[in-house]
Formats: sequence, C-alpha cells, structure tokens
Amino acid sequence: MSKELVYIFFLILFVCCIPINYINFNYSNIYCELINTIDKYFDDDLKNPGEHTPTNTLNIFLSNCNCSSDEEKIICGFIILLNTLDVENLKRDKIVEYAILWLSYKLNQKKKNETTRLNDFHTGHIKANSCYNEQISTNIDNNKIYMDFIDEKIESMDIDIKDISNFYDAFKSLCNMYSEIGTEKKQCKTCLENGGELLEKYEKLKNGLDINKGSSYLQLLSSLSNDYKNFKQEYSAECSSISPLVACPRSSVTKNTLITIAIIFAAASILLGISYKYSLFGFRKRSKKQHLREKLKK
Repeated sequence: MSKELVYIFFLILFVCCIPINYINFNYSNIYCELINTIDKYFDDDLKNPGEHTPTNTLNIFLSNCNCSSDEEKIICGFIILLNTLDVENLKRDKIVEYAILWLSYKLNQKKKNETTRLNDFHTGHIKANSCYNEQISTNIDNNKIYMDFIDEKIESMDIDIKDISNFYDAFKSLCNMYSEIGTEKKQCKTCLENGGELLEKYEKLKNGLDINKGSSYLQLLSSLSNDYKNFKQEYSAECSSISPLVACPRSSVTKNTLITIAIIFAAASILLGISYKYSLFGFRKRSKKQHLREKLKK
C-alpha cells in the first residue's frame, strides 16, 4: 500500500471519527489536505487521460463499485469526497460545493467530454450510476448529506463546467497558501507568494461575471471571497505578532509585462481617439468645402 493511500485512510479516520468540537482546524484546510492527496490519483496526462488513476485504489474505498472507465473514476472520486467530509458540525452546503468544484475540474480536464453543463452530466451519468445510488443516502437528515440536496445544488449551478472549473483552480491557490504557511506549525510571513496568484485568479473570475451566468456564478464568487477572508482571520490569529497578511509582489518580469501591456493599450486608446477626432475634423472640413463649391456653382 502506497504512502498516499495510507495517508488518505488515516485522514478519513481523522475527519470521521474525532469530534469536531475538540479539534482546532479550519475546514477549508482539512479539505485541502484531502483533495491534494486524492488529486494524485487523478493526475491525468493530457495525452493519456485516466492512465494514472489505478482502479484498484478507488475500489479499496468503494469495494462494490465499478471504477474502471474515466467517467466512473471521476464519479467514484466525487463519492469518496462526499462521504469522507460528511461529518457533523460541518456545513453541508460547503461540503457539496467543494466536491462539485472538484468534479467540474476533473470533467473539464477530459478532452473527449462533450458535456458543457454540469447538470447534463449529473442527469446522464451520476444519477444513473449504481454506486452513487448505493453510497449516497436518500434519507433527509438535517446533519447529513442526502441525494436530493446534492441534486438541488447541482441543478442550481446552471453554468458551464469550464466556468465552475475555474473556481476550483482559484481554490487550489488558496490550498497552496495553507501549504505555504504549514499546517502543523504556522510559519508567519510578511507576505505569501500564492496570495498574489489567488488574487489574480479572483480578479479574472470577477471580470468574467455577466448577467447570462446567473446567481450561481455570483454565489461561487462570494464563497471564494469568504474562504479567503477566513484564511486571513486564521492567519491573523496565529501570527498576531507580525504585520497583517499581504500578497507578495509578483516578479518584476510579470510586473513589467503588465505595465508594458497597460501602456500599449493606453497608447492605442489615445491614438485611436486622436485618429477619430482628426478624421472627424477632416470630414467636417471636406463637407464645408463641398458645400462652398456647390454655392459657387449656383
């Protein structure tokens, strides 16, 4: 049994068997630990998707399930995440949201995946999957994840899989920030390298918001913002002796590139404005001359 598999096993025991009230940890951090580990089993080569995901590894956790095809492997990973994180005193909505982000990211990695909407994949593949129907409870319980709740959450995300996948990419940057400061012994720093990366991705997501993407896109954006705020609060509590957390400045190359691009766009806008102004001025002059000629002819 590999080290990663042993780690997942003990992490599952840690999350599921120890009362949450007696543990001092941030939920996003625990999710990051699990998802970073399980990702190693879905680290697909773009040319050979699914090749690095051993079926027998997934079947250890889901012994009665078929996790052989690419789609089945992703669904199995989705089920493992839901079941592993389904513990008391954790927000059910948040658990499902994180698992959906992961699911969308993995589906987006597949070259042959023709589905663009998450709900289409959910209806055509997940709801019809026998393992999913066996592993996920249908009983309504206020403290547990149940099937109808997952269905409602996925159906509410009526946006492209690619858009949802971008939020997962930003969340991974937040996970990298947890890794950067360390989970056991906090390494207090004046700035975090991954902070700048997260903020850049957040800005892109914010700029990508439009009326056609609906409230679900805005909800994910708000959720990511709150996760970052929670991280800052935890960091401030642990590292109160140093200045408030900031993102490290990006490399001078990146900064210079951004400045150069900004200057080019600004200069282009000015030149276009001047060009338009003078072309309009020239047009008016020509119109006056034409009008004068017509008068002289008369």
